[in-house]
Amino acid sequence: MKHSRFRLPAEWEPQAGVIIAWPHEATDWAPRLDAIETAYAGLARTIARFEPLIVCVADASVRDRAARRLEAAGIAAGRVRFVDVEYDDTWLRDSGPITLADGNDFRLLDFRFTGWGGKYGASRDDRVVETLVAGGLFRASVHQRIEWALEGGAIESDGKGTILTTWRCLHQRHPDMERDEMTRRLTDAFAAERVLWLDHGYLEGDDTDAHIDTLARFAPDDAIVFQACDDMADPHYDQLARMREELTALRTLDGRPYRLHALPWARAIVDDGRRLAASYANYLIVDGGVVIPSYGDPNDAKAAAVIAAAHPGREIVPVDARPLIWQNGSVHCLTMQVPRGALA
Repeated sequence: MKHSRFRLPAEWEPQAGVIIAWPHEATDWAPRLDAIETAYAGLARTIARFEPLIVCVADASVRDRAARRLEAAGIAAGRVRFVDVEYDDTWLRDSGPITLADGNDFRLLDFRFTGWGGKYGASRDDRVVETLVAGGLFRASVHQRIEWALEGGAIESDGKGTILTTWRCLHQRHPDMERDEMTRRLTDAFAAERVLWLDHGYLEGDDTDAHIDTLARFAPDDAIVFQACDDMADPHYDQLARMREELTALRTLDGRPYRLHALPWARAIVDDGRRLAASYANYLIVDGGVVIPSYGDPNDAKAAAVIAAAHPGREIVPVDARPLIWQNGSVHCLTMQVPRGALA
């Protein structure tokens, strides 16, 4: 498929909507359900300001509960579309569809989802894309099931043929596979020209084995936004410094260095003795805006300024991500954008 006209659009390209899955008592959010539904409603309200929201619900009772919460948050009913689908948990970035585009034609990639390398049960999550397709949500010529484990948060696309990912994550998923073979699989699946690999960088409290969307993100005009750490006493300092060196050495397809935007470092957030993954890189780009995580930290405003510089002309809207990172992910992890034209 490498020479196909299909490609994986960059996130800043026009979108049809954003998909989320509503938390409920059978998910890992159950112990803090009321607090997380409040956080979800705030995230949903922010997204719905910019584009339509597709909300996956596990059953009628979850739909009713979500509808009440969204209405109370002031979201117009016409901005929300509910779809019925069973799921184990709500991390749609990783279990949801990855959409390739060729003009007005679309191809849905449905990779095997293993609960981040077998850490959690994921049999229902692994069927989410199939269920959404069967329900008529998408306007796509092909639904392609790929029996190879990959999560959407593990890859970044510049929309021009380059995929950025981390070796730590994909090696954990496929420990017996060489890098050359993984590169071939990725370029074939995404009709890409090349894959750029990062060998360093991780976050405590991240159970994805260093998903790229917690570490480094493509931005328009050959730029990369990345999570830096300036605290030499912090255990992340060495790995993130090495990652910065790797990013500095990367070159665009035409041989130029990328423009780098370093995000500030949030102070440690600890819950019951466990450090949580407070990354500013885990933001969601929407039409006309960027929804960014905030952590009640003095560096929240600095992070917003960095992201604004990397994505000029977009409104930067922070949402409190502290309730979200309790379950090891943030704004980007919970959401999956759909390219414009791909929704039925």
